[in-house]
Amino acid sequence: MSVESERPRRARGEIERLPSGSLRVRVYVGVDPVSKKRNYLARIVPPGPGAAQQAEDVRARLLQEAAELSDARRRARAEAKVGPPPPRGTGADRTRRRAGGGLTVAAIAQLAGVSPPTVSKVLNGRRGVAAQTERRVKELLREQGYRRPEKVTRAAVVEVVFYGGLSDLTVEIMAGVKQVAVKHGLAVGFTDALREASTGRSWVQDLLARRPTGVIAVHATLMEEHGMWTATAIPVVAVDPGSEPLHPIPSVGAANRRGGFAAAQHLLNLGHRRIAVITGPLQRTCARDRLDGVRAALAAAQVPLDESLVRTGIWFSFEDGLNHARELLRLPDPPTAVLCGNDLQGLGVYEAARQAGIRIPADLSVVGFDDIPHTRWCGPPMTTVRQPFAEMGAAAAERVLALAEGETVTQTHVELATALISRDSTAPPPAG
Repeated sequence: MSVESERPRRARGEIERLPSGSLRVRVYVGVDPVSKKRNYLARIVPPGPGAAQQAEDVRARLLQEAAELSDARRRARAEAKVGPPPPRGTGADRTRRRAGGGLTVAAIAQLAGVSPPTVSKVLNGRRGVAAQTERRVKELLREQGYRRPEKVTRAAVVEVVFYGGLSDLTVEIMAGVKQVAVKHGLAVGFTDALREASTGRSWVQDLLARRPTGVIAVHATLMEEHGMWTATAIPVVAVDPGSEPLHPIPSVGAANRRGGFAAAQHLLNLGHRRIAVITGPLQRTCARDRLDGVRAALAAAQVPLDESLVRTGIWFSFEDGLNHARELLRLPDPPTAVLCGNDLQGLGVYEAARQAGIRIPADLSVVGFDDIPHTRWCGPPMTTVRQPFAEMGAAAAERVLALAEGETVTQTHVELATALISRDSTAPPPAG
């Protein structure tokens, strides 16, 4: 084998334009030793005049991070190959491996070129470690498959981490988690990851320091944090993950595709054929699944989706519905119905229709998604697709506590059924 063929492939990085107009920057950083999946450093750059240059800057930073990680791996491999291992039972051997063969904190520290207390700080979420050193230690913990000894005492709490999107739905998910937790004598903690990050605090370190029994991550991508959960033996379950995880994380979600299918089928059964769709951001798995369900229902009825009537929201927001509906309702041949990515977008459509003097449902039918309380109070009450948020929280809590007890989860992803809730915002299209 030539020397050239032994050299690791240099990370180049790629920039991909998403359907939403955002740019996704990815840099390959190797194969995860546990899941055997390809690992990437990834960032999303929002659309805008300077997005292309910003994406190039992000790529340069990610390439630098990838190079640092690659250097750490090479040092770790070199350290592992230096000389024969000391005889079993000697003091040197005990500093490198625990009973069962796992590397000790001292061995990880040696590979990383730091002191054991520094590795301990990273594991326990304590401050005082330089960012570059912390990244190197985390990468080695993940690559070496380090797991904290099981004798570590855990706090009697299940931590729920929300990655944005706080609303009434947050309360429902928390209620479902608490319903299960209290039966096991546990409390429920709460972390708003995006808010904590905006203050400059390391919410990951704070959470690790609390040593919860388990973590439930809502709307998360779980990239860098996953290695730390694994290293500290904290079980994690995701609820409605924002994207396909890079690591094999147990997850609970709703049947979004079936929900989108049911919503579109409802409008087709009423006689609608000119149906508009306002989606959430398509980098989110749930938004893509709902749109796929709508396409499938229309295709089954031999009514192809008119792409000129599809709009992509920046987020699942009232403003998305308002702005896109204004545009759709000004078309020479406007839609007779609008399917929304969530209920907040649906309420935005209500306001756009009110401003344009369009009656719901006489002139325009509207369908939401989620079944938040406001949909029952608006006028007219909104037809929507119910997501079982409390049930999702409870199912996630059951799974994370099973993992904490050492049980093996055989089914990686669980989907709970959605349900169409027919109210007064949908009716047959206007005649003529």
